Amino acid sequence: QVQLVESGGGLVQPGGSLRLSCAASGSIFTFSVMAWYRQAPGKERELVAHISGGGTTTYADFVRDRFTISRDNAKNTVYLQMNSLKPEDTAIYYCNLFLSRIGEFNNYWGQGTQVTVSS
Repeated sequence: QVQLVESGGGLVQPGGSLRLSCAASGSIFTFSVMAWYRQAPGKERELVAHISGGGTTTYADFVRDRFTISRDNAKNTVYLQMNSLKPEDTAIYYCNLFLSRIGEFNNYWGQGTQVTVSS
């Protein structure tokens, strides 16, 4: 069983920055793809960015060059550095851990952390 605990959300003005963290329990973090998703009111959950165990990253077009995903395998933690925040970035941000291998399927979600961008 894996638990994901997010932190770092809050209220920030447009153009500001926030850094989200997601700490994972268990022993499979290093091998897992870690991702950040977000869900705004009335909208579907959407992928923001993901990072492989080896550090390969992928970003949604709407956050490219503004957000950076990173991970510290020694701390079982993934981060999302968010710069140049816009009001449309307002959403609940969720951490996800995914690992699929023979005889094993893992897909876990954190509880979410609220990010509000407003003046």
